[in-house]
Amino acid sequence: MTQPIPPAASTPPRLVLKDIRKVYPSVVANDGVNLEVTPGEIHAVLGENGAGKSTLMKIIYGVTRPSSGEMHWEGKAVTVDSPAHARELGIGMVFQHFSLFETLTVVENVALALPGKPDLGELAQRIEEVSKRYGLPVDPRRHVHALSVGERQRVEIVRCLLQNPRLLIMDEPTSVLTPQAVRKLFETLRQLAAEGCSILYISHKLDEIQALCHTATVLRGGRVTGHCQPAEETPASMARLMIGKDLPVCEHGSSHSAGEIRLRLAGLSHATADPFATDLRDIHLDVHAGEIVGIAGVSGNGQQELLRAISGEEPLAEKFPVQILGVESGRMNPGQRRKLGMCFVPEERLGRGAVPGMSLADNAILTAAKSQHFVSGGFLAFWRARAFAENCIQAFSVKCGGASAAAKSLSGGNLQKFIMGREILQAPKLLVCAQPTWGVDVGAAAFIRQSLIDLRNRGCAVLVISEELDELFEICDRIAVIAKGRLSPPRPAAETTVEDIGVWMSGLWPGSELGEPHATPSAEVSHAPA
Repeated sequence: MTQPIPPAASTPPRLVLKDIRKVYPSVVANDGVNLEVTPGEIHAVLGENGAGKSTLMKIIYGVTRPSSGEMHWEGKAVTVDSPAHARELGIGMVFQHFSLFETLTVVENVALALPGKPDLGELAQRIEEVSKRYGLPVDPRRHVHALSVGERQRVEIVRCLLQNPRLLIMDEPTSVLTPQAVRKLFETLRQLAAEGCSILYISHKLDEIQALCHTATVLRGGRVTGHCQPAEETPASMARLMIGKDLPVCEHGSSHSAGEIRLRLAGLSHATADPFATDLRDIHLDVHAGEIVGIAGVSGNGQQELLRAISGEEPLAEKFPVQILGVESGRMNPGQRRKLGMCFVPEERLGRGAVPGMSLADNAILTAAKSQHFVSGGFLAFWRARAFAENCIQAFSVKCGGASAAAKSLSGGNLQKFIMGREILQAPKLLVCAQPTWGVDVGAAAFIRQSLIDLRNRGCAVLVISEELDELFEICDRIAVIAKGRLSPPRPAAETTVEDIGVWMSGLWPGSELGEPHATPSAEVSHAPA
């Protein structure tokens, strides 16, 4: 592993935060935070979900104002009034929760962040050039609502790079990027740092912090509790700094003998109305009771379209290609599929997984009303919904102001824990989830993964779509790959490797249109059964 080379120690700081405090009605998000970042420094900010990291970054970027404290930019005291003011100073930010207008195209979204009125044709060309140079492919003509979360992440990063910032804030920038894209992004960040750009980097992927960052500040409960040089630490030691104890380890165990088929995709093909989306082509897959099946793939290869076909958000012309618990469900709506025993966690937390302005209790009603008997005599039993939400908050350690807290008031990781808990606690017969630990801290991610394994052990059939290959290998019994709208045959996780799956993600698997009919993806799995 290449060790990060820190900038010269004598370099004066570009950004200084002094005693930053931010108080909300129900929580102290930042409590006397001090931080310095020098030119050319890649500085990590570590902490559990709800530790105050994103709030601190929003203060720097002008999204929110501190309750007290000072900010100094290049030696001068400043009050950042807005993101536009921050960009004028030379500060750019890639948000964890995307700040994109869904009804606009990529190029229109980028134009909004740039001064003046740029020519959209010329800007589209610049976007294509920058996206290719940095290995973050983006089509500037596509509407944002048609993009997967991984593609939206690329748009956020490319938009920021086009601004040539002197301080770049990155909040979970790799949470839905492929390993190849992450490596290319790291090359870009190292080059920017070498050119003098300062980088504030938030990530729960501690191996990334170790490989990329020069220094790290640890937050816990809104306060600075420590500093370290990641290159001199291990992921385990940094985890202890973050959570105050050793990192929990998932106990996968051996899967039980395959039970009944709970989900069958029987030659699923679907042409989408969106000219930029990916058509699904002849997808076959069985998911049995008592197993976890994972689907890997580069973002934008049909994951979003597959999820919509399975969930019922986009009903099919025929009913047989999607079968849930033996019932042909292709024409059913989401509510009808849930009645069969399916629960679902979408990619997007805000908007699809939860309604931002509604309370957690009300969000629980949206998907759990029938399974948890919130309706009695034609009336909603709100006390049951609140009790269910409180149970979810407690069981999944969700940091919030209680069941009445609005979904949008939670940090990204805490909202993800609530949404996952809401679906898991319904004891589904089939659970379909996308990016289950997106933006979740290392301790909570281990807990969610163990919860999925425990659910499998109780006989649930689980389908996980994730771009975290390590996650898939940690929890899955079988793994398949989606590429260009086609699905590979699933392989037992114990009989393949991350390298093999990486090759398959380009569409090169045995029997595929691009692969050799009888070739194996690498010599390591030549013994595996076809």
